[in-house]
Amino acid sequence: MYSFEDVLLTIAGCGLVTWLSRTAPFFLLKKLSLPKAAVEYISFVPVVILSALWFSSWFHGEPGHLPEPDIENMAASLPAAVSAVLSKNLLVTVITGIVSMAVVRWVLG
Repeated sequence: MYSFEDVLLTIAGCGLVTWLSRTAPFFLLKKLSLPKAAVEYISFVPVVILSALWFSSWFHGEPGHLPEPDIENMAASLPAAVSAVLSKNLLVTVITGIVSMAVVRWVLG
């Protein structure tokens, strides 16, 4: 059984590592300049991460089985994607996604 001090030190250590991993690049890059190719490459990272999260929500699976399409998420994400392209506004996109998921669940549920 772990003691209270062990749990507290673990939480504090995890918090410190998380904080350092998020702030260290700012401190390091403040004095260094990256090549243009590196900056251009890094600029695509958020788009790739969001795309991976978006497409992975289209399917659900269980170990030992092929992924199956999640019709609710697919149907709700299409209006959100259209609103994102048209408005280029994160708030509009999020609200459209929430409303479209509510409508899809109301219609299918």
